[in-house]
Order: sequence, then structure tokens, then C-alpha cells
Amino acid sequence: MKLRKGISSWPEEERPRERLLKRGAEALTDAELIAILLRVGVRGLSAVDLARQLLERFGSLRAMVEAPTLALLEIKGLKEAKAAQLTAAMEIARRSRLVSEEQRQKITSTKQAGEYLLDRLRALPEEHFRVLYLNRRNVLLSDILIARGDATKVHVSLRQIVANALQVNANAIIAAHNHPSGDTKPSESDRLLTKDLIASTRPLNIKVLDHLVIGGEVFYSFADTGLLDELELECLAPGTTKSSARLSRADK
Repeated sequence: MKLRKGISSWPEEERPRERLLKRGAEALTDAELIAILLRVGVRGLSAVDLARQLLERFGSLRAMVEAPTLALLEIKGLKEAKAAQLTAAMEIARRSRLVSEEQRQKITSTKQAGEYLLDRLRALPEEHFRVLYLNRRNVLLSDILIARGDATKVHVSLRQIVANALQVNANAIIAAHNHPSGDTKPSESDRLLTKDLIASTRPLNIKVLDHLVIGGEVFYSFADTGLLDELELECLAPGTTKSSARLSRADK
């Protein structure tokens, strides 16, 4: 079997690194950018070929960015060093983007929350559960991926959600998760989890403003449908009153 030649044997104008230096990163394809991070390929595959395999395996660059390192190691020929390089580079980019966005992001309506979370949870092949942490003025303090699971379920730690809220001194949270099937109807387990989340945060005066279920290009809002109010009432002890804090529904 004749092996494919490596990138070093390509004409200079076709090599990803040289093209990046001459034309800028925006001139490269996703596979070419990944190939630069990989640096070299494996037996029979150039770095670009290996990058294309990665994109095909995960379905999109977004899904690859969210993939755990162990999932990267399932790719034939991708060793620990290369997987670590990719994971580190993607995490640096993610943190840089989120820091920039969080410094100016203010979420005051269901529409804003939905648009923000759609960008992060749409088209993922597995369930992800995220929590947005807000201050009293609804400015985003932190956006944290709490857990990821398979295509039908994810295990969420209420303890971790509460610990994160205390760490960033949050006054309110917005929970969200995706349904890879595209169906935004909340399951009974979604309903029970939301109720437990309200019960866990209420003694600390941390308000659950909403729980969004993302499916495809649309989302379901526990707050807008009134389900959040129902769950809050179920959690209220005798003689207490329900909090009035919530996102605006006028700009949905």
C-alpha cells in the first residue's frame, strides 16, 4: 500500500501553516486550523486528513470543542500528547470568548437567555447541562457546564451548582440543558430536577429565574409557561411568600 505524503512535501502555497502566515487564520478551513494544532499526522494520514476525521467523528467544530479528552483519544492514531494539545487550545479559546462576553453580557429577558444558550447548546449529539450565574442587576457572572451525558440523560449535581453560586456570589441562576432529539418538552425528571434546584437555592436567597430546554433552533421556558411558578409554590413552606424576581417576558 502506498502511503500518502506528509504536509511537508506539499507545495508551500498549500501548506496550512504557510497559508495562515501569508493570508491570516480566517483563510483556512476548520480542518486546516486543527491540523496546525496537531502539527503532524499519523501513518498513512496527513495532519489535515486526521483533522478531517476528527470533524467527521464529532459532526461539527462546536461538538469537538465540547468533547472530553477521552473522546478525542478514541480517534485512531491520536495519542495523549496531541489530544492534550487540542483540549488545551480549545479551552483557552473558550475561556477567552466567555470572559469577553461575560464582561458585557446582561440577561434581562427570556429572549436574551434563549439566544445566548442556543449558541452553546444547539446541535450537540449529547445532553449538556449549563448554569448561568447572575448578580442582582442580571449581569452574567459565570457560565458553567455542569455536566454532560449521553443522548438521553445527564447526571446533575445540585451540590456543585450551589457551590458555584456561592463562589461567584450569585444572586440568581438560569439553568439550561439540551435535548438532542429536538423535542423541547420537559420530561418528568426535568421537572423534578428544577423543583430540587429551587428547594436547594431558596434558603440561600438565590433565585432560579428559569430553566430552558433547548431543542434544535427553539427552546422551552419553565418561566414563560408558568411551570416555574408551579414548582416554586410546591417548594414554599407554609406562611412564606413567593419571590417576585424573574426575567422580563415582554421581549420574548
